[in-house]
Amino acid sequence: REIKFDKWKVIVGGSALPIALARAAVERGIDVIAGYGMSETCPILTLAHLRPSMRDWETDRQLAYRCRAGRPIPFVQLRIVDDHMNDVAHDGASQGEVVVRSPWLTQGYLGDPERSEELWRGGWLHTGDVGMIDSHGYLKIVDRIKDVVKTGGEWVSSLDIEDLILREPAIAEAAVIGVPDDKWGERPVALVIAKAGATMPSEETIRRHVMEFAEKGLISKYGIPDRIYFVDAIPKTSVGKLDKKVIRAQ
Repeated sequence: REIKFDKWKVIVGGSALPIALARAAVERGIDVIAGYGMSETCPILTLAHLRPSMRDWETDRQLAYRCRAGRPIPFVQLRIVDDHMNDVAHDGASQGEVVVRSPWLTQGYLGDPERSEELWRGGWLHTGDVGMIDSHGYLKIVDRIKDVVKTGGEWVSSLDIEDLILREPAIAEAAVIGVPDDKWGERPVALVIAKAGATMPSEETIRRHVMEFAEKGLISKYGIPDRIYFVDAIPKTSVGKLDKKVIRAQ
């Protein structure tokens, strides 16, 4: 018999919620949303609860907001700033670093005053994440500052590329990093794992799949990976996040 999940509400945190995974949950009746925070923020800062008016939106439009970091929870002040701590526009396009204040943030790192001072420079906790805020007030995390692919004079989100690759039905996991390139500065490279029992698409098929989104303007053409490696496992940290430091080293 069919199992119903319509009483479930699931909050996903720790890493980005892929649209493909959120779609699979919503199709089974699960009210799934993303949340955002980090160990230094103990841990929560935002939740992607849908506003009542958004419940009537078509599924694809809803999913885009369910997978964002969301809006700050009570007592959290959150800003997107440039290198000089100036606020950037909340237009859904202007990017900057996410900085925050709230009553429950860490004051620093034990035995590391220099790193603690850097964490709180300017009187705000620096998350190390690149983000943007749209006119509805929803935060979208673009990438970690250290993981953004700097290519062709543009910053391309490795998270966005991963999300698009995962919309290919045969792909179970994907990780994207930037590798040095003499001409472009960096170029994106992807590691992918096939779903059990699925036929792995070719490297060119995956590239064409991402190209379709680039042609629609959803991602820069510079975000189409140069190389795609088919692997059995992708390095992860002790808490299950993609370990891009290890992937870059390999």
